[in-house]
Amino acid sequence: MFASILLLGALPLGVLGADILETHGFSTCLDSSDIKIQKMNVKYNRATNKVVFDVAGSSAKEQKVMAKLTVLAYGTEVYKKEFNPCDEGTKVTQLCPVPAGEFAATGEQDIPASYASQIPSIAFSVPDLDGEAKLQLSAVDGGQDLACIQSTVTNGKSMSIPAVPYIVAGIAGAALLLSGLSALGAGAGSHAGTATPSPTFGEVIGWFQSVAMNGMLSVQYPSVYRSFAKNFAFSGGLIQWEAMQTTIDSFRERTGGNLTENSVKYLKNATLIHQDPSKNLAKRALDEAFLFAREFSTTVNGTTLGGDGSTGNSTAEDDKVMHFVHGIQGYVEELRIPRTNTFMTVLLIFAVVIAAIIVGILLFKVILETWALFGNFPKSLTSFRKRYWWVVAKTITNLILILYGIWTLYCVYQFTKGDSWAAKALAGVTLVVFTCILGYFTFKIWAKAKEYKKAMGDASGLFEDKKTWLKYSLFYENYKKSYWWIFVPTIVYMFAKGCVIAGGDGHGLVQTGGQLIIEALLLILLLWFRPYSLKSGNWINIIIQVARVLSVACILVFVQELGIAQTTQTITGIVLIVIQSVLTGLLAILIAVNALVICCRENPHRRRRKEAEKLNRDLDNLTPLDARNSLLMDPSEYKGARTSVRHSVISAANPLSPSNRGYDPVPLTERPVHTRYDTSESRTGLLGDAASMDAASRFDSHDRSLSPPASMRAPRLPDVGPAPGGYRGMAY
Repeated sequence: MFASILLLGALPLGVLGADILETHGFSTCLDSSDIKIQKMNVKYNRATNKVVFDVAGSSAKEQKVMAKLTVLAYGTEVYKKEFNPCDEGTKVTQLCPVPAGEFAATGEQDIPASYASQIPSIAFSVPDLDGEAKLQLSAVDGGQDLACIQSTVTNGKSMSIPAVPYIVAGIAGAALLLSGLSALGAGAGSHAGTATPSPTFGEVIGWFQSVAMNGMLSVQYPSVYRSFAKNFAFSGGLIQWEAMQTTIDSFRERTGGNLTENSVKYLKNATLIHQDPSKNLAKRALDEAFLFAREFSTTVNGTTLGGDGSTGNSTAEDDKVMHFVHGIQGYVEELRIPRTNTFMTVLLIFAVVIAAIIVGILLFKVILETWALFGNFPKSLTSFRKRYWWVVAKTITNLILILYGIWTLYCVYQFTKGDSWAAKALAGVTLVVFTCILGYFTFKIWAKAKEYKKAMGDASGLFEDKKTWLKYSLFYENYKKSYWWIFVPTIVYMFAKGCVIAGGDGHGLVQTGGQLIIEALLLILLLWFRPYSLKSGNWINIIIQVARVLSVACILVFVQELGIAQTTQTITGIVLIVIQSVLTGLLAILIAVNALVICCRENPHRRRRKEAEKLNRDLDNLTPLDARNSLLMDPSEYKGARTSVRHSVISAANPLSPSNRGYDPVPLTERPVHTRYDTSESRTGLLGDAASMDAASRFDSHDRSLSPPASMRAPRLPDVGPAPGGYRGMAY
């Protein structure tokens, strides 16, 4: 029964706080009762073996009661005690008997060692303990139930550690920097069709968004997983900023919003209780009306108890209203973002990011212009200097593509749960604009691909035409030439996932089942086509998708309709944390490896440029007598030279060749090749024929071997007559 606790205790977390277990919020577990409870706080200190309690409420009549305290850990009963408040050993004066009207009871009780030993030591250090305390009051005469309240039990430890979001954000920032350096290197090399090594920034932030979206499902997560998923909220634009929330509240209030239970001020004075959404929400709302200890005060025997003048052991936690949450609401309100503020929060964060990008690029442009005025401007940055606004537009489009799935979720959620007509209008407008932008680029890329297929037989021009590559490559740059269209089902996948999670809020089985189907379809697509141009890209993206499918499969265990035991749910939650943590760590390691590779190896584009320059210099002084035209030449160099120079020779000689988008009526092999030389030819003509003979012997279109045939490799001496200065067999 403590297997899940042992697993939690093995996690590398720091020990925080003292050895204390205490209740956190409460709710009623009895439909109708004679006794109403307005406040309950129970705290157990292992160092003193004492339980300190503070209970307040009201009773319809004076009566004697029996109290029963039950403590559960991960669904298993670990402590149970029944006592009479009027007995000498367990006497509680304020409850003996329970007075008619309002009452309050405070005090402490010693816990015998036999009972204290039943509580495992690890319960005081395990993060996000899933414990529950239940207090039942029944009548001494007749035994009927008079009151029942239950509360979660915590130990002050949590997986929601402030440093973790910064570490995760650092991983995303490193991926962004690495992707930027790769793109800059490709631009400097002026080479189209180059893929960015995985994991890219889009792949990393997409994985983080998946973890955050998993935490938004309307299922009964263990507290430990709920706290873990909260660390990834930043990837979806959910950032705690109280001043911003206050501004949004004011905006909503002026545009039809209701701030009674949907404001940052309300959340600051509320205790969140995560409950199964399938329970009766109307009854829960009725119960909440009685759970305001802030306004509660009572007088017993002339002494004022509760409220601001409480003489008991009340804490700041007692002065908070119990607020029941689930699903997306529970996820965002844990960050002190009211559910009706969710979309506006993400919209403002998006606007801030866009403004920062524009200012940053503008500042860089100013630096370049100043550099151009007072120094030698580098050629590698000339393209950026000329295409400033296009760089801004492309960056914003890339950001829209990355956020499209989770943006769809927030917009649909705003339509169904929002209360401000202005916020709903903004959600609708932005979703339409983002969809139209992605639809426009999809249409343009599709039209270009159709054009290239008609002219060249395939869509490789999307990768080889530099102008097209610069405009549209952000959608398909990492895919193979034959699978450029994979970005379309990817966009559909993001849209469908956001709609299912937001539209199914409150129905965990629908959300989980729909998401499992969507994730499985994308996994099948990746396994079937393996569309990425780099093997590393295929494997990394397949592993990420497998982790997504496994995560959703694990979430099925938390669906309330399936009735899985709480112990099993907790163990599954730990497994889920391990899967997602391991993949996050793996991505961080791969990012570090890619950074080392980029820093240590030579830029491939620069190497290609140097090889091309060297080849051009060599061809300028190449003659039939040169050893490079023989078996001494390296076959790989010969093959590369033959391919590149044949293309240039044919294109230059025949403007109507296929490489120049025309038609060559005379095949290369049917063209006359000069094999004899007249002694009356001038020196210029002789060299021209020699070069022509060499090109023809080297680049025969029917020659598929790595080196020319032996009959054409034999060096030939042209008939050279006496000439002033003589001919020395080399070109000048």
